[in-house]
Amino acid sequence: MEARAIQRTVRQSARKMRLVIDLIRGRAVPEADAILRFSKKRAAKQIHKVLKSAVANAQQAAQRQGEAFDADQLRVKYAVVNEGATLKRFTAAAMGRATPIKKRTSHVEIHVASESTPAPAAKAAAATATNAEPKAKAKPKKKAAAAKKKTKKASK
Repeated sequence: MEARAIQRTVRQSARKMRLVIDLIRGRAVPEADAILRFSKKRAAKQIHKVLKSAVANAQQAAQRQGEAFDADQLRVKYAVVNEGATLKRFTAAAMGRATPIKKRTSHVEIHVASESTPAPAAKAAAATATNAEPKAKAKPKKKAAAAKKKTKKASK
C-alpha cells in the first residue's frame, strides 16, 4: 500500500524546511510523527500536516481496496521539499528608493508505503553493492595502464 500527500505554496523557504524533512526521511510513521510533534522548528508543523494527510490517504486507499490497514506499519518512503513561487515585494528605503523583499514559498511532498514494500534506500544499497565490485576491479587496470605508459617513456 502506497499513498502520497502534497502541500503547495507553504509560506516558508525550502531551505529551512529541508532541515526538518531530512529528519523523517526513511523512518517509520510513528517515529516521524513523534519527531515532528516535538521539534522546535516552525516547518515541523506544516510537514506534520502533510504526513498526517499521507497516512489518511493510505487509509482511504486500503479501505477502497478492502485491505487491512495499520498505520504503524507505514514508512516514509519519499519526502522532499521543492521551491515554490517567490512573492516579490518592495519596501521603502532611504532617499526615495525601494529595496526588494523575496517572500519564498515551498512545496512539500511525502509518500508513505507499508514496510513490506522495499524502500528505495534498500534498493539503492543493493544496487551499490553490485556496482561496487566492477569499480574496485577498474582501479587496478588504470594503475597498470599508467605504469605501462611510464615504462614506455623511460625506455625512450
